[in-house]
Amino acid sequence: MINSASPIGIYDSGVGGLTVWSAIRELLPQEDLLYFADQAKVPYGLRPLEEVQSLAEGVTRYLMNEGAKLIVIACNTASAAALKHLRALYPDFPFVGMEPAVKPAAEQTLSGKVGVLATPSTFQGELYASVVERFAHDVQLYQNTCPGLVQQIEKGYLDTPKTRRILEEALEPMLKEGVDTLVMGCTHFPFVIPLIKKIAGEEVRVIDPAPAVARQVRRVLEGQGLLSERKKVGKSTFLTSGDKGKLEALLPKLIGVQAEVRQLRWDSGSVQLTF
Repeated sequence: MINSASPIGIYDSGVGGLTVWSAIRELLPQEDLLYFADQAKVPYGLRPLEEVQSLAEGVTRYLMNEGAKLIVIACNTASAAALKHLRALYPDFPFVGMEPAVKPAAEQTLSGKVGVLATPSTFQGELYASVVERFAHDVQLYQNTCPGLVQQIEKGYLDTPKTRRILEEALEPMLKEGVDTLVMGCTHFPFVIPLIKKIAGEEVRVIDPAPAVARQVRRVLEGQGLLSERKKVGKSTFLTSGDKGKLEALLPKLIGVQAEVRQLRWDSGSVQLTF
């Protein structure tokens, strides 16, 4: 049985969801956090939506079995592919997903031109189409998938010549068109916001959705009476389906945390995670 002391589950294809982990840890320091990085399958953005949905369902089962009281799908691709399906499959369980921040971008742009950086699967999903239909009537959207950027961030290459080249190829055409607001439509991408600002200039707004996701987590937990009442900082547990040593080395660089990582493996016969 879940209760207020149960952990919050956070799930991404890799390290991108750590941007969401950081926002939740800052807003809700008393909560226990259970973070899973599916690094054996990263990147999700090039996988068929049906495969991503199946992977997300497997991770959800695992996190629920570990006692999670709420699961954050801290991955835009997985949210686009699986969030609706998971809510239908587990109607009484709370999920919080990622929605491309087109609405605040449309509200904040002065030029009426907004750039969106996201994976191919996110752009192809119903969720993105719905957001655009609802909130982007009065703005022009410029989209780019930044091929190779997720892989660079997974390696911790946040400001290298290759990473810069990927971003310059994505951003320079947008900037020439007058884009003044950029949406991070992949949870990996906020890690390179400092480099984006070097390229685009400080006057270009960059919208990181992670703080809004953390606020939604708090609202949902409050509504269900599941906010932790402990007075001390909660513990964080990190899991990966990839090389645990690589994630352990990345944690201090990305979020300033040193922690032991546990490794899970996908069962070859089914979409199931095991130690």
